[in-house]
Amino acid sequence: MNEFPRQFSTDPGGIVEAAVDYLTNHFQGVFDALKIAVLTFLYNMQLFMEWIPWWVVILTVFLLGWRLVRLTAGITFAALLFLIGTFGYWDMMMYTMAIVLTSVVISLLLGIPVGILLAYSKKTEAVVKPLLDAMQTMPSFVYLIPAIMLFGLGKVSALFATVIYAIPPVIRLTNLAIREVSKDMIEAALSFGSSRRQLLRKVQIPQALPTIMAGINQTTMMALAMVVIASLVGAKGLGMEVLISINRVDINQGFEAGLSIVIMAIIIDRLTQGIANRYNYKKE
Repeated sequence: MNEFPRQFSTDPGGIVEAAVDYLTNHFQGVFDALKIAVLTFLYNMQLFMEWIPWWVVILTVFLLGWRLVRLTAGITFAALLFLIGTFGYWDMMMYTMAIVLTSVVISLLLGIPVGILLAYSKKTEAVVKPLLDAMQTMPSFVYLIPAIMLFGLGKVSALFATVIYAIPPVIRLTNLAIREVSKDMIEAALSFGSSRRQLLRKVQIPQALPTIMAGINQTTMMALAMVVIASLVGAKGLGMEVLISINRVDINQGFEAGLSIVIMAIIIDRLTQGIANRYNYKKE
């Protein structure tokens, strides 16, 4: 009596599978081209990160921490990065950073224009908002399923899943930031003959930049949070080290790799917050 009636049972998974089969059968060339483009970008990003000498990275982070936060923060960030090097995870950290930066760049290239579009179109916002809600509430592992179906195992699937997980904050906050620009300022710009493009480029985006930077910060942190899950489909780096340590029950390896991810998250968060605070200061 307590069981749900079987006659009402449906199979939505079959519909999804049919949709994926249709896409792979009719648009495989598009996915292959997209895969090549993403792999090329990631490969070049990885080469660039590996090309930078370790001491240059530490010195750059020290200077950024000093200028954007304070001197003690710069010293602390440099010491923490040096600590990751002592763990033997410097190359893994650079690889992880390449994946995160690639995911963030793709997320920003897609997310900021979409956020601007939502700010200008309430109908588009009504359609996209439920999708963003689903993207933020769906378990992270679920993103790996369509990624694997469309791109197979490997780095591209990891990037695809990471972008889907990380892109909602920058879309939402860009939309919010554009909408919150003072109407008096907009009217003044229009009264001086500004076109819509000039209004967006010279008034709305500069005024909205602190909030947009907060969205970039959240997108970057969410991309970094996916590194362990992305390792399940073949993305190497610190996430893979954590996964291996779990399989081997290696506490030492898991602690060092996990601590390295935490250090990266703290440094990225503080530096991006420092940039946002600088823009807030200039705005005031």
